[in-house]
Amino acid sequence: MTGMDLGSLLFILALTVLVGIFVTQPFLKISKKERLFASAQTVSEQDQDRSVLLAERDRLLTTLQELEFDFSLGKIPAEDYPIRRSELLQAGANVLRKLDSLEPDKVEQLSAEDRVEVAVAARQADVQKKPNVFIEKDELDAVINNRRRSKQEKPAGFCPKCGNTIQKSDVFCSRCGATLS
Repeated sequence: MTGMDLGSLLFILALTVLVGIFVTQPFLKISKKERLFASAQTVSEQDQDRSVLLAERDRLLTTLQELEFDFSLGKIPAEDYPIRRSELLQAGANVLRKLDSLEPDKVEQLSAEDRVEVAVAARQADVQKKPNVFIEKDELDAVINNRRRSKQEKPAGFCPKCGNTIQKSDVFCSRCGATLS
């Protein structure tokens, strides 16, 4: 072997070692991440129970709120409403009692049933404060009529991208979405 061949061989060997280190580096970092992730997962069983109970409480409050709304719309018969409402109130009170048992230092003056009633009332108040997301019938009719009028217009031309017919009032092509100027 000549000196040139030996130098090339050592260079290739060094390059291979560097590439090997570079390639295995992410695998070594994963083990550190796994250790960090495992330590973060050591959530106490009490915290897990509390989280489950809080989620159940929120679900029951939402269900009660929807029941109130459906009853006000007449979707629920008057004879079924008080039965279903009392079942949901009782379930909510049971969840609050379980939450209280997990947090004995937190003393509430109201009974669990009264606290559920207060929470439902607070949610109803929040809903009433928010702007109405539904479109009134008159507004909807106006939107529909405007759309009908725009469709009755004669075509103003064609989309430069796809060739679809466009109206004067169109800002975007209805087929390809291209901006019209």
